Amino acid sequence: MTRTDLPRESTGSRESRDVRTTPKRKVLISGASIAGPALAFWLNRYGFAVTVVEKAGALRGGGYPIDVRGTALEVVRRMGILPRLRDAHIDLRRLTFLDRDGSEVASVSPHSVTGGVAGRDLEVRRGDLTDALHAAVRDDVEFLFNDSIDTLDQSGHGVDVTFRGGGRRTFDMVVGADGLHSRTREFLFGPEEQFHRYLGYCFAGFTMRNTFGLSHEAVLWNTPGRAAVLYAVGDNDGVHAFLNFAQPEPPFDAFRNPEAQRDLVASVFADAGWEVPGMLGAMRDADDLFFDGVSQIRLPRWSSGRVALVGDAAYAPSFLTGQGSSLALVGAYMLAGSLAARHHAAGFAAYEHHTREFVTANQDLVGDGDAALFPTTARALEQRNDMLRTLSEMPPAEGRPAHSALTLPEFTPVQAPDICQGPLGPVAL
Repeated sequence: MTRTDLPRESTGSRESRDVRTTPKRKVLISGASIAGPALAFWLNRYGFAVTVVEKAGALRGGGYPIDVRGTALEVVRRMGILPRLRDAHIDLRRLTFLDRDGSEVASVSPHSVTGGVAGRDLEVRRGDLTDALHAAVRDDVEFLFNDSIDTLDQSGHGVDVTFRGGGRRTFDMVVGADGLHSRTREFLFGPEEQFHRYLGYCFAGFTMRNTFGLSHEAVLWNTPGRAAVLYAVGDNDGVHAFLNFAQPEPPFDAFRNPEAQRDLVASVFADAGWEVPGMLGAMRDADDLFFDGVSQIRLPRWSSGRVALVGDAAYAPSFLTGQGSSLALVGAYMLAGSLAARHHAAGFAAYEHHTREFVTANQDLVGDGDAALFPTTARALEQRNDMLRTLSEMPPAEGRPAHSALTLPEFTPVQAPDICQGPLGPVAL
């Protein structure tokens, strides 16, 4: 995507050109998944010199399906990538719930369960979104793959960064977009356990062959405290398999040990029926196993000095909300815009002030942590099944207000306040 492809509201006019006549403020972003490239896109448009560092050797392709909903749809529209994402839309048409013996409980519209809006919201493979974000910005910012931040030092006039690869550079600001288990967050605020709100579940995700005849649909098998999901995004593709289970305490010993993860999942589902034995066999051989706890990050503040956090690093909502990617996109837009006409301290404060309520509303979609789709008791499971049978007889409801609770402001780039003298001009929010 070239700069001339951008919609008018994201390019600016004379003011946008003015900002490029001043020395650019240099920003390092850690993480090249969703929040990182989205933030790089907007910072570049506001006249910043942006570097993105990513510990992986390349973009991660494929991946499980993710949602782009509500306010986030306007972000990708303003970026000019909405048509590409519409082309990649999965179009899940049916969600079928099964009982312990594999018999059908209910078959419902996915939107009636997720709170999305049919014909408006997007569901794409994670890799399709990351590819679109990278393509939108790769010609304008610097990407450093196969590297990461080793140390941060804010004792000078900027942020002195030492990279694992041995390089040393100084930036005006650093932003951690490095996910749920953010190393940048640990640099700023200490160990993750202080801010990690564990929701009582773990899950394993992987791909396997589609030998089930599934197409554009998901099938979910349940017993109390356990769920197995087969998710087919197309006709001839493989299926995304998920094994989700209640776990009172997070299994920290397994988080960094793939074999321990496989052993734990296999033990939990050892006596399960339906297609689970075959799923366990496929998990043993999978080269794309992803295992984690279901949790949120709740921080009292999202920045310290010249370093800030965005996306899951700052406010992971958990996959139970379906809003992780959308919060990352919206947060990136709000952070970049808040910095466009402000010194870093004022920009970080404005970003948090105008974004936190939206983030909290979406994190609160999980309530006290009891996942409605994954009940842990027989009584709760039967209540959920009764609810699903009712849903199957009703048209899909409109999406949840939390998804669209923030109206995106228009940010006007002006001369960078870190460079130019004079009072800071406010940004209309």
